[in-house]
Amino acid sequence: MTSSGNGYCSLLSHTEILSIMGNPYKDGQWKHLKSLISGPLTSFSYSELSLATAKFTERIVGGGFGTIYKGVLKDGTMVAVKRLENTGQGIDEFLAEVDTIGNIHHVNLVKLIGFCIDKHHRVLVYEYMSRGSLDKWIFHENSSFCLDWKTRKKIVLDIAKGLAYIHGDCRQRIAHLDVKPQNILLDDSFNAKISDFGLSKLINRDESQVVTRMRGTLGYFALEWQHSKITVKADIYSFGIVVLGVITGRMVLDYSQPDSDVCLLKLVKKKGQEKRLSDIIDLTREDVQQHIEEVNAMIMLALWCVNEDHTRQPSMHSVVKLLEEEKISSLDFASFL
Repeated sequence: MTSSGNGYCSLLSHTEILSIMGNPYKDGQWKHLKSLISGPLTSFSYSELSLATAKFTERIVGGGFGTIYKGVLKDGTMVAVKRLENTGQGIDEFLAEVDTIGNIHHVNLVKLIGFCIDKHHRVLVYEYMSRGSLDKWIFHENSSFCLDWKTRKKIVLDIAKGLAYIHGDCRQRIAHLDVKPQNILLDDSFNAKISDFGLSKLINRDESQVVTRMRGTLGYFALEWQHSKITVKADIYSFGIVVLGVITGRMVLDYSQPDSDVCLLKLVKKKGQEKRLSDIIDLTREDVQQHIEEVNAMIMLALWCVNEDHTRQPSMHSVVKLLEEEKISSLDFASFL
């Protein structure tokens, strides 16, 4: 295990790395890439991570391009170890993660501790989040997983703070492009942190660098963005959908429901027009009902974020300010229904 330097990462851009590395990625090229990475990230050997994860036996979750395992480093630190598939997409995800989250630090972003480039192995090492992903807590069948209103509200604010940071407070703007409950992780105290920057893109301050093809999760991005220029506003839309899920306990697309109620956003708008939002609010905890006015205001805030006119969407900084100052109840968002 070796440190890659002190201070924040000084990384080449994803495009610069690709131009240097070429394609396909050969061992010699990966060694060269490894030498380019400087900063607080730790370089692990594959044998170290195999030992830390008991030979990758304690699986947390699997995805299309990699699997995450629970591990313990030699110093006792609990970690989440993501072993990526050695495919083009897996390699792209590795580069995107190191190029973005490896270069920044914020209390509401899951910390990337280190990486492994060892022969054909590509592995990322993160801080361990003991309570897992948000979806487990909001799309629940077991009442023991129910969240009270205070916790839900805090989680929403935490997500907003994390997005506000990557959208404007770090050195270069970052669009996450896959904000969803599965990518929001919770620690022991239910502090929420954004994870999985595998689809993220660095965006110039003038937003001249854009993505031409949206690759996020269906339901969490506006369909009209699928083949158009992408900015950080894509994350704001996704945030709004996540908030609706936190409040209603419903998945973004639920095919077990009648056809008219499959899409969460359409259902919320319909119930809003009928003035029956209480029909879809998750009332498994009694205190949610006790804060019904605040809950309704939060729904309005979410609808503002998913406004079809992207020029009228709020910035994440505006959202954070409204939530921190608890001013959402005083705003009229009826036009977004």
